[in-house]
Amino acid sequence: MPSSHKFLLVDAHALIYRAYYAIPNLTDPQGNLVNAVYGFSKMLLNAISYFEPEYAAVCFDHPKPTFRHKKFDGYKAQRAKMPDDLIPQIQIVKDVVAALGVPKFELEGFEADDLIGTVNCKVEDLNDGLMTIIVTGDQDSFQLVDDDTHIWMPARGKQKGDIEYDAGLVEKKLGIKPAQVIDLKALMGDSSDNIPGVKGVGPKTAAALVQKFGSVEQVYDFLSKNPTGNELIKGALLTKLIDGREDALMSKDLATISCNVPLDFELEQCRVTGYDKNQVISIFQTLGFKSLISLLPQDAFESSVQEALF
Repeated sequence: MPSSHKFLLVDAHALIYRAYYAIPNLTDPQGNLVNAVYGFSKMLLNAISYFEPEYAAVCFDHPKPTFRHKKFDGYKAQRAKMPDDLIPQIQIVKDVVAALGVPKFELEGFEADDLIGTVNCKVEDLNDGLMTIIVTGDQDSFQLVDDDTHIWMPARGKQKGDIEYDAGLVEKKLGIKPAQVIDLKALMGDSSDNIPGVKGVGPKTAAALVQKFGSVEQVYDFLSKNPTGNELIKGALLTKLIDGREDALMSKDLATISCNVPLDFELEQCRVTGYDKNQVISIFQTLGFKSLISLLPQDAFESSVQEALF
């Protein structure tokens, strides 16, 4: 892909968890599990190589509860705690990111999605044609997709190749526009985050309602004026929607990525510049990641040699 004006924005924990479960038995020479570090590093280096971004940053979840937990005690309550053998890998991932010279963002009270949303909004406000590529395995970020923001999902399972989602591809996959993802979740909920939605409303019905009315607020605006419903909203569905109004509106709030995190962000601090390649090689050799060394981008010295030759 041409190396035009791009900002690579990486959802660290989404890639870390994907790698942890995809590569179960990879250990370093000392016998410590390093599968998540390897998988994350490979996906990051592949993305850097493919997009050749002008800017880059990696966003991490903070281990403490977020503002969503304060709004809803049940938020992500069903999730198991982080596996014990994954916990030490998080710091190693951060060490790799730092050695590559890529800035990282992490802030108590917020999820990586919110940091990504905030950075993306700040970049869009610059209005200088900078395209943001969000690297993640999480469809929550689909709501951020527009002409200046795409989602890049590394291949997994039966997926053939990495997929770059623009607005058209999101709509083809979900049947709704990217900005309506939060309305879809408001109605159908999200079991992975324990967002309740409207009890008894599934994905197909939720998508049909969003397609018909545009948003969850417009669904309830219609019902306030037409309490007996219509050809789509009738019978049991009508009852479910009336009973689930409060949960639907709360669920939309929980599903909405914040673009207003109090983040100390300066675009130039995220410019891709030189890094200490020897430091990264040392880390990879210690971990036993010799196959990743060939994926490393050129350092400043190598680049200067190339320029002198050509």
